[in-house]
Amino acid sequence: MPRIVRLLPTRFSGDAKAVKTEENTAAALLLLFTIAALVWANSPWAHGYWAFLDTHVGLAFAEHRFEMTVKHLINDGLMAFFFFIVGLEVKHEFAIGELTDRARAAVPVVAAIAGLAVPAAIFLMFNPSGENAQAWGVVISTDTAFLIGALAIIKPKFPARLRTFLLTLAVVDDVGALGVIALFYSDRINVAPLAVSIGIIVALALVRFLPAARGPAYAALGVSLWVGLFMAGVHPTLAGVAVALLIPVFSPERSQVEEVVARIRAFRQSPNSRYAREVTRGLRDSISINERLQTDVRPYVAFVVLPLFALVNAGVVLDAAGVTAALRSPLTWGIVAGLVVGKFVGITTATWVMQRSGVGELAPGLTLRRIAGGAALSGIGFTISLFIVDIAIDDPQRQEQAIIGVLIASVVAFLLGWAIFRITDWLSPPDPVGLKLLRPVDPDRDHIKGDPDAPLTLVEYGDFECPFCSRATGAIDEVRDHFGAELRYVWRHLPLERAHPRAFDAARASEAAAAQGRFWEMARELFGHQDDLEWSDMYRYAVAAGCDIERFDQDVRVHASKALHHVQDDAQDAELMDLNSTPTFFVNGKRHRGPWDAASLIRALERGRSGR
Repeated sequence: MPRIVRLLPTRFSGDAKAVKTEENTAAALLLLFTIAALVWANSPWAHGYWAFLDTHVGLAFAEHRFEMTVKHLINDGLMAFFFFIVGLEVKHEFAIGELTDRARAAVPVVAAIAGLAVPAAIFLMFNPSGENAQAWGVVISTDTAFLIGALAIIKPKFPARLRTFLLTLAVVDDVGALGVIALFYSDRINVAPLAVSIGIIVALALVRFLPAARGPAYAALGVSLWVGLFMAGVHPTLAGVAVALLIPVFSPERSQVEEVVARIRAFRQSPNSRYAREVTRGLRDSISINERLQTDVRPYVAFVVLPLFALVNAGVVLDAAGVTAALRSPLTWGIVAGLVVGKFVGITTATWVMQRSGVGELAPGLTLRRIAGGAALSGIGFTISLFIVDIAIDDPQRQEQAIIGVLIASVVAFLLGWAIFRITDWLSPPDPVGLKLLRPVDPDRDHIKGDPDAPLTLVEYGDFECPFCSRATGAIDEVRDHFGAELRYVWRHLPLERAHPRAFDAARASEAAAAQGRFWEMARELFGHQDDLEWSDMYRYAVAAGCDIERFDQDVRVHASKALHHVQDDAQDAELMDLNSTPTFFVNGKRHRGPWDAASLIRALERGRSGR
């Protein structure tokens, strides 16, 4: 952020403690390698450090050679994978994730733009002209890896929503910074390679239509795009973002999952290599390439690429003369003020304006105080900042002053963010959003299967067009069979109309049937005909469910307010808890995280029964 955003598999892991441990490990590695670079560069073996950075690595074929120094190989080569992960995550969030709500997405996007412009303006106040003025790009970018790492170290209360906000902000920040590099810090654009690169981007957009071998095609074209941008004089890490944004993302479809289940059943009955290949291919194809690549590539970026980047970029000589010169230089203080003050003021002010004007909105539980803490941490400049230092400043002495400014700004921004989070969490502790069931189960209102007074409770928020809700997977029946009279299962409505356009009408129809005591019968019919949920179909399902059709018609047409209000009340509760996917489960009043297969739900309920 992506950004290293969610460098670790938070989306796919049900073990929150393990995820936090891995995030802390990644942040610790970044800090460790940064310290190692500083120590090495100021040790008696400093010459080895600089020799290591300048070591040439390359390929040769006949008279043709391609060489890069170790530093440029990491900065321009390996970091493309970092921005690739950034692009994958942001594509997922905007396409099917939490940022499909454009009103919410607008706030971090505008805040990021302000976070690019305000720091540059403040820097130019310190360095309005001369050679230093050209280094204004140093202050525009946030280092997402350190940003997310700092968040993991500080551990503010309930950081999930803030992390998502910062993820989006950092992506826009990174793309904007790379655009600045391409436009203002490219010595000379070579038109022919740039035209070829544009052609490769078009080819990447068409890969999704290939019947097979899409993965190898993305890989080959991605490498070609990197080479094309490199030869064109454009920062080649843009290739990572471009490829990621062109890779399709989709939610698993019920038909694909059912096909895989049928193949697994056939393999179980007759194990052979043909069925094994079909099962493997079916499982792979049921999940989008976007999500598969996030899972596969993310750990390498977190634990290899980013620590190496810190190692080759954080080294600077910190002798008395150099530090004194830096502390007297307007270049150093322009960078410190731009990153620390500019990021904080730009992001916080833009968020306040967007929220107060009504143009955008923040997610539930995300307040301006939380944004202020994240804005302060956004002043940690490292990756792009150090890169621009290298290309915008020729004089080695001024380069050292700039690097010292970046390091000072990063430390001050971390301390400022830490102070804001600690003080605000102490003065006004944030309320957890969506961790606990907002409204207790009401036997007189809710739809319950099982003994209303059973000791165990499983609440599902879902919709009738969702292919993975309730009876669609059979998981709930298995869970109920396991616990018997000990469990009450509760259904509540969460019609996701953006993804499931007929879900809201289906929910109303189910409430009309519920008025005749036929909710579960109607639910069975709706789940059994998820592809046919037009209003003309609802009447057939009502008859099949045993409803009096005239009364049903009255309840959905003339007396629709009761059914409508029931659905709206459930949906409003879900909105206040910030639920945005179906199915979402609550086990004994606490939100269930992780898979929702029968075995996982049974384990969660067993833990609830034992009080753990």
